[in-house]
Amino acid sequence: MRTVDLIQKKRDGGELSREELAFLIQGYTSGRIPDYQLSAWAMAVYFRGMSARETADLTLEMAASGDTVDLHSIAGVKVDKHSTGGVGDTVSLVLAPLVAAAGVPVAKMSGRGLGHTGGTIDKLEAISGFKVELTQEQFVDQVNRHGVAIIGQSGNITPADKKLYGLRDVTATVNSIPLIASSIMSKKIASGADAIVLDVKTGSGAFMKTLDDSIALAQAMVAIGTEVGRETVAVISSMDQPLGVAVGNALEVRLAVETLKGHGPADLEELCRTLGSHMLVLGGKALDTEEAREMLSELIAKGYALKKFKEFVACQGGSPSFIDQYSLLPTAKHVVAVEAPVAGYVAAIEAEGIGVSAMLLGAGRETKEAAIDLAAGLLLRRKIGDRVEAGEPLVELHTNRTDPKLLDEVKRRVLEAYRITDTPVEPPQLILAVVTKDGVERVG
Repeated sequence: MRTVDLIQKKRDGGELSREELAFLIQGYTSGRIPDYQLSAWAMAVYFRGMSARETADLTLEMAASGDTVDLHSIAGVKVDKHSTGGVGDTVSLVLAPLVAAAGVPVAKMSGRGLGHTGGTIDKLEAISGFKVELTQEQFVDQVNRHGVAIIGQSGNITPADKKLYGLRDVTATVNSIPLIASSIMSKKIASGADAIVLDVKTGSGAFMKTLDDSIALAQAMVAIGTEVGRETVAVISSMDQPLGVAVGNALEVRLAVETLKGHGPADLEELCRTLGSHMLVLGGKALDTEEAREMLSELIAKGYALKKFKEFVACQGGSPSFIDQYSLLPTAKHVVAVEAPVAGYVAAIEAEGIGVSAMLLGAGRETKEAAIDLAAGLLLRRKIGDRVEAGEPLVELHTNRTDPKLLDEVKRRVLEAYRITDTPVEPPQLILAVVTKDGVERVG
């Protein structure tokens, strides 16, 4: 078997077999196939696409390229959740204890963030003493005993995906739906989930900017899950403004607690209920999503979800005291208001601009080596549809940085991200579609 023949086959629209894909992925991961040949293959995929079977086989090869997690000794159906990424995406911190409180085991491996804010693991490290590293035995035991654990992703999960993504990033082949879908799903499959719920973001602050592209990506991932025997559901949610009101690690932990107390922002609560309802159905705890939503609402109202969160934090070495005393979380020395220049209604908030502003304050990483300021971030005091008077705060900057030029730049970026009009505006629809193996259901 020769690499050049497989490049030519894909270039001419052919479908590669499992053995041919194994030859490519194993050869590239081991260093036998050079970058320039695999980049040619990736470009051929970019233009020619892949079949559902082909994409599933590629996913399985990437999942098998490194360590895989065996969760069979955990009782029940293990349902994992994945988001394609957004600004203010606090969902996992709420959803994991909430779903666990309903009896669905959550054994989640998460990564660190590169960009606007830290990832779920960085956010959890804002909690004093919280351990993000457990042995496999400790991980499984905690889920069996308490229903939930979240740990850092192993350094050897899907090494083929890491290497291939780095190549795609510098060869203009990132935006290929089969390659994006196999990248995401390979990590979920290697992590041992029985079923998967995907939160596919769409809009100005998302990787996929249009609803049609987001649905196409969701369909590709659901097809992979179906091909490899994993029940998979994808929810398409809007990222035309930041989710919730907090962008920053400790700030998002605080917001997660407020949401588990029943005081969260409406959009964050709604997304958690929607994703959580599908997790409960896949986990066999509810007959349909309506029943599941009622269960989730009751778990929050009666305090069971918050109790599970406290239990989860304590089990991984953290001190739950911050839940009743937020000052125990990392707290910025300075809070700076960004005031509305005119009166009116917030008509748009460009999510990416808000995310970059948070990163400039230290809430995220520009490079893998950069340190995160866990206290830094933004609180959004006005969102789309809200009325604001001139001089009232749109956003609060929480920062330990005092450089006037930096703060002026952040203020400028925040104001550029906001658009204020004279006429009332309706908040954007949050849930836009649900994709299952049976098809696409558009909402609204």
